[in-house]
Amino acid sequence: MGQPGERVVLFRRATARPDPSRGWLGVDLGTQSVRAMLVGDDGAVLGAGTRPLASRRWPDGRHEQDPEAWWDAASAACRRALAGAAGVAVRGIACCATSGTVLLVQATSEDPARPLTPGLMYDDGRAVAEARAVARDPAPGWPGLGICPQLSWALPKALWLVRRVRLPTGRVRLAHQVDLITSRLVGRPVATDTSHALKTGADPLSVAWPAQHLERLGLDPRLLPPLVHPGAVLGHVCPAAAERTGVPRGVPVLAGMTDGCAAQIAAGTLRPGQWGFVVGTTVVLKGVTVDLLRDPTGALYSHRAPDRLWWPGGASSAGGGLLGQEFGVTGFARLERHAAAREPAGSVTYPLVGVGERFPFRRPDARRFTVGEPLDEADRFAAVLQGVGFVERLCLDQVRSLGAAVGDRVSLTGGASRSGYWTQLQADILRREVVVPRCPEGAVGMAVLAASGGQDLAAAASRMTAPARVYRPRGEAARFDAPYLRLVTELAERGWVGEPLAAAALAGVVR
Repeated sequence: MGQPGERVVLFRRATARPDPSRGWLGVDLGTQSVRAMLVGDDGAVLGAGTRPLASRRWPDGRHEQDPEAWWDAASAACRRALAGAAGVAVRGIACCATSGTVLLVQATSEDPARPLTPGLMYDDGRAVAEARAVARDPAPGWPGLGICPQLSWALPKALWLVRRVRLPTGRVRLAHQVDLITSRLVGRPVATDTSHALKTGADPLSVAWPAQHLERLGLDPRLLPPLVHPGAVLGHVCPAAAERTGVPRGVPVLAGMTDGCAAQIAAGTLRPGQWGFVVGTTVVLKGVTVDLLRDPTGALYSHRAPDRLWWPGGASSAGGGLLGQEFGVTGFARLERHAAAREPAGSVTYPLVGVGERFPFRRPDARRFTVGEPLDEADRFAAVLQGVGFVERLCLDQVRSLGAAVGDRVSLTGGASRSGYWTQLQADILRREVVVPRCPEGAVGMAVLAASGGQDLAAAASRMTAPARVYRPRGEAARFDAPYLRLVTELAERGWVGEPLAAAALAGVVR
């Protein structure tokens, strides 16, 4: 049964009558695997396939994958997902991929996207000099859009590639990981969506590249693919791709979004004022606003959704990673039971694993700290669990301080959602309902995007996604207000957070 305060939702009836003969295919290119899922009109998973991927890593921060392995794995995963779905008509396909993974490709008569380089992965850190050059000379429009390119973003890696690779004559272009798959599905070079291209410097508002600025940095505009909004039809599955993947010829191929955005769709976080957390090793926040949030610190940036709403998000370096580092995994259940008696804990912890914080504030020298003295191991464990919730609450206070609406319900995915106690604790600290989605996978999100036809994404999600569990704050949730303010006060005294965020945190307590 559920935890105290938990409501278990077994199913939710679709808002429109589903058609059992229709299915939508979503493909998620991750780091360790490619996953394809065929999803019905009512959200039922009709078929799924997964194939592993291998990486090459070096101690200096380089991280590469073989682009041909992406296509092999995507083709095999699609065939597997469709193998048991006889009688289901595939009506559309969309793909997501890791954000910031790039390579150079050449279009030939036999291959619309022949790789010229390995894929430089989303966390590849080789382009140090190029990142510094970009930071010194940002495009004029980037600050207003919240675009603050970092070392692992695609743009520095693209500059690194073009400065070191001898380019052949012919149709050479910069490609994101997803572009190789969509180009081969369609059988010709296709446009890229502004979501995958955001970290390459694309303007999601004007749907254009800052071409003159990129050329000044050293990126020839002729290498850049055309841009489209997510949800746009890129083309239709060609005969060669149909034979390779099993996806019927002529199925529409829609422009997708990054893997993080795909998971947001699957979680159903799609209407203004809705926010969702991914809590695992770190804490990631994503939400929806009508207007673009402008964060002067650059800690938060926004994707543009198919419905032209904005999806701001930020990633903290704090999170549950400290639990594994400090306590291991074998004693988690035992410590959880003891932590339930420490609400609140005798100390307050900001749970950073390493050095530096990115969101809800930027502080490269930040380190974990504890205010007060833990009573024992269980109390120290409770302080970390509660500290993750305090970071989440601070994230919500930060977006409120920037002018965003924050509703009374948030979604939760990631490893933390597997713990009923910890999820209930987060509902109490946030003083909001916490919803754990039924199937928050990126492939499901892309199936929903395909089903929407790039139009009413929220309506498609309402019939295809559903919560599995809902946790309501327990009656004494206000007991966490005092330790939260204790943490915020410490952050302000250290100069890590400014007056607007501290004021928003105080306002959230006295509301």
